[in-house]
Amino acid sequence: MTTFVYKNHSEWTGGHKGRIKMENGVELDFSAPPALHGHPDVLTPEDAFMAAINTCYFMMFIWASERFKIDLVSFECEATGKVTEFMDKTSIFKEIILKLKIGARSTTPEKINSAIKSARKYSLVAESVKAEIKIEPEIKII
Repeated sequence: MTTFVYKNHSEWTGGHKGRIKMENGVELDFSAPPALHGHPDVLTPEDAFMAAINTCYFMMFIWASERFKIDLVSFECEATGKVTEFMDKTSIFKEIILKLKIGARSTTPEKINSAIKSARKYSLVAESVKAEIKIEPEIKII
């Protein structure tokens, strides 16, 4: 079994704001959402969580398309997370919907659906969350 390690470092910059530096050099300001006493126009933990799922699935779909030799023309993925808040004010992401728009040439919907399933199976981030993840594809064969 191989083990990979990913690191990042966050630092408080005052008020309800911080800065995070990823191991690959990317740096971003972050805050809580404005509705939770945070600041607008910066990354929030909720945004980062949803972006992690979206980008990981996205990259795995590209990989699966190559593996299945799909002539991909276009690909978009919109991620929507539904949060349930409980009476004690705790909350969790209960459901995540990935809406895919896929354009491809000289292939079949079955082949694309195989790539969709494979991408889900091999998405490290999606496989690591407890929320239900639904995938809603819109496929156009050109």
